[in-house]
Amino acid sequence: MLQEIDSKVTATDNALHVSVEAAQAVKNILTERNLDGYALRVYVAGSGCSGVQFGMALDNNFRTSDLTFETEGIQVLVDEMSIEYLRGAKIDFVNDPQRGAGFVVDSPLANQGGGCSCGSQSQGENETCGCGGSCGCGGH
Repeated sequence: MLQEIDSKVTATDNALHVSVEAAQAVKNILTERNLDGYALRVYVAGSGCSGVQFGMALDNNFRTSDLTFETEGIQVLVDEMSIEYLRGAKIDFVNDPQRGAGFVVDSPLANQGGGCSCGSQSQGENETCGCGGSCGCGGH
């Protein structure tokens, strides 16, 4: 169920897809850290020569202007500016033998940037959710 923020974003929009693997990784982090009432916040963390960079954080600060929805058993938050870059995006969790385990955001609207690959780090209250520094991820 999506919350309407403006006339461009409605409950019928397919704003963001979270894979089963990514949702399970978020659930595991929330359980390990005992973070009841937290959601996965996805946001634009900056942009550079490779396009838009995305950040992810575990957050319990729900703003009235946030787009909020539940998918694969997790709550997701996106601010009204970031949704413009995240429409049609896919979040996945991969375990690459060379780069390690982490979240990957692939957005068709991210200026040909090819997405954002984030390595698995510590996750906790208002900390990054499995994002490494090269991704432009940080506390939101």
